[in-house]
Amino acid sequence: MAEIRRTHVIIDLNCFARNVANLKNSLRPGTMLMAVIKADGYGHGAVETARTALQNGAEWLGVATPDEGRELREAGITAPVLVLSGAMEQGMRTVVKYDLRLTVFNLGGLWRLDDEAKRQGKRVKVHLKVDTGMNRVGVHKPKRLDDVLERIRACTNLELEGVFTHFAASDEADKAYTLLQDRRFRETVKAIEEKGHSSLLLHAANSAAILDLPETHHDMVRAGIAMYGYYPSDAVQKKVPLSPVMKWKTVVLHVKKIPAGEPVSYGRTFTTSRDTFVATIPVGYGDGYKRLLSNRAYVLVRGKRAPVIGRVCMDQTMIDVTDITDILPGDEVVLLGRQGDKSVTADQMAEWAETISYEILLSVSQRVPRVYKGGVNP
Repeated sequence: MAEIRRTHVIIDLNCFARNVANLKNSLRPGTMLMAVIKADGYGHGAVETARTALQNGAEWLGVATPDEGRELREAGITAPVLVLSGAMEQGMRTVVKYDLRLTVFNLGGLWRLDDEAKRQGKRVKVHLKVDTGMNRVGVHKPKRLDDVLERIRACTNLELEGVFTHFAASDEADKAYTLLQDRRFRETVKAIEEKGHSSLLLHAANSAAILDLPETHHDMVRAGIAMYGYYPSDAVQKKVPLSPVMKWKTVVLHVKKIPAGEPVSYGRTFTTSRDTFVATIPVGYGDGYKRLLSNRAYVLVRGKRAPVIGRVCMDQTMIDVTDITDILPGDEVVLLGRQGDKSVTADQMAEWAETISYEILLSVSQRVPRVYKGGVNP
């Protein structure tokens, strides 16, 4: 850890393990759990979270890109890995070389994938993405579905292993659209089976559907944000205990007293209304502490809330510590997590920054060291 800054993130793998185990235990017997660890495990570390998930009930791993799958294989992880976003030509080489599963949703790349599998002397298992109402990627027209199935059948080195879809609104209180998507999915699966494809692995439920809609679980569910300790929205049931895994800390760098009427930081967006003790902390939007948190957020110092004042800078942020006595350089500052009986959550930070908890967790930049606690260590 760079002593000059001492800004770091603590990842509690014991907490992550409990979240995964609790989610797994909430499923009906026989339902498999895919741990989605794309985007470096939602900013928590892909290899570390993957290993911990597999030790605590997950059977599959989900990634966004072939290179994310390659990282897991090179770390010695042998569990099934599904590349959820598909792949272009170079990525197909990686998929085949590292024995990854690949999502397919159109005709375009099937011949190329089959050719690459033949070239490497391997057989590739694919999962067909069905678009039931997300309108992002996926097969959604009966004629196109028939064409894709025929092409897969004609590709001698490809095997259709699974079929899946993605829910667009499962974190809303009204589940009607999600249930409509699931009906469409079941109808599509029936059509696929009538074409002679059987024993397919079916999956649709994301974190919100895992928690609220057991009828959508099928053969496997895909857990994402819930594993990292956050419910997808306030509308989702909290019947499965989850605890935040990430804690973000820094220290006080400098403290000074300025008089009333003085501006703080770029653009003079904050002016003191009284004599104010201002503490500077060595973290900013270069670390992922968003500029939108300016004049909105608070951090924790000595168990008390200290408001962020003025604009967040690239490498530094100012906080008001007037009402917190005896602040000194080196004092611990909690940006995300608990200190004493108070806490700052990713949900709170998301509200301040006008975004969602997912983006807050993913925003912590790579220059912020990750320190792992418990579980499976690096």
